[in-house]
Amino acid sequence: MTDSPPARPVSRRGLLTGGALAAGGALAGGAAIAATRTKSGQSPAAADTTPVASVGALVEPFHGARQAGVTTEPQAHAAFVAFTLRAGTDRAALGRMLRLLTDDAARLTQGKPALADTEAELGLLPARLTVTFGFGPALYRAAGVDDRRPASVADLPPFRVDRLQPAWTGGDLLLQICADDPISVAHAQRVLIKDSRPFATVRWVQQGFRRSPGVEPGGHTQRNLFGQLDGTANPRPGVPMDSAVWVPDGPAWLRDSTTLVVRRISMNMETWDLLGRTDRELAVGRRLDTGAPLTGNAEHDEPDFAATGPDGLTVIPDFSHLTRAHVTDDRLKILRRPYNYDGVPTAEGHADSGLVFTSYQADVARQFVPIQRRLADRDLLNEWTTPIGSAVFAIPPGCQPGGWIGEQVLG
Repeated sequence: MTDSPPARPVSRRGLLTGGALAAGGALAGGAAIAATRTKSGQSPAAADTTPVASVGALVEPFHGARQAGVTTEPQAHAAFVAFTLRAGTDRAALGRMLRLLTDDAARLTQGKPALADTEAELGLLPARLTVTFGFGPALYRAAGVDDRRPASVADLPPFRVDRLQPAWTGGDLLLQICADDPISVAHAQRVLIKDSRPFATVRWVQQGFRRSPGVEPGGHTQRNLFGQLDGTANPRPGVPMDSAVWVPDGPAWLRDSTTLVVRRISMNMETWDLLGRTDRELAVGRRLDTGAPLTGNAEHDEPDFAATGPDGLTVIPDFSHLTRAHVTDDRLKILRRPYNYDGVPTAEGHADSGLVFTSYQADVARQFVPIQRRLADRDLLNEWTTPIGSAVFAIPPGCQPGGWIGEQVLG
């Protein structure tokens, strides 16, 4: 048996001329492993982590002016459940459904079984469970309140990179269910689907995951299955976050609301595997180990897009994901809260992997669409990613005890 020939690394100019897929070098495994260790060879200390025994008992508030699950610290597991309303589900029926689902969610998120819960023991450990309600365009029409639909909550314009599949696209009602334990998510999903049956049918379910509690200290940017940090450019907490994500004023049905874009993005792991580390970093515009821009040293360093290297080319390529997605105005940024998915491989072992990309912003047309147009136009990552699902929802305001999600819209 003869040894395989060594993989040839892709040159910077090869990327510029579109030769990335034809001549990819393998990722240097030793460097990747070394990047996960400290200088002493020990794993990083699990500082500032929650003791495992208490994870299940942790509770996120349900009631409030704004819905939980948007700016909440992302949990480890998620299920996005989209529904299609049954024919004849009008404003009165929607009110009944939302009262019922709100009661379920309010109980389960606080570690209490839902009414008539057939598996009550599964509702006792919420593990930071949140249930976030989203309204699609058709819900407003069914209720006869289309004048209360935020203008940007509509089908996205077509993008040339899209290969959308009906199985992952659209939806009249969305329930985003997140927790740090998959059983908590599965139980809440089951209860909410059962109670929705008289009013709606399941259109699609997308399940995803992130790092589990205690795996690394809190506050870390999550990694997607390409190994890159995902969410570095999110608006900063506080006023920048509020101005980018939440609608600050207006009528009761709009104030303290936001919008959600859900995009299912398939990742071609087989062709990504052909790239060497340098070429991956050129495509992303950041270092894979630290997330720092190629002109910086730390994840949150400001990138210098004008800096050039010895070859006269910009250090951060114009086609990099960082360049195409970059936004400087906090008010125009989007809040990324993505989850990875990993399905059943093919018989040949090819992965079914990708990202359930979720983006929250005050206005889809003003914030999300311009970024997506730039990405669709010239993001080199398009070589290895394909959007196969897309949906847009309004996230209405929250509710107080005794109230229900959607009362401002339907009341």
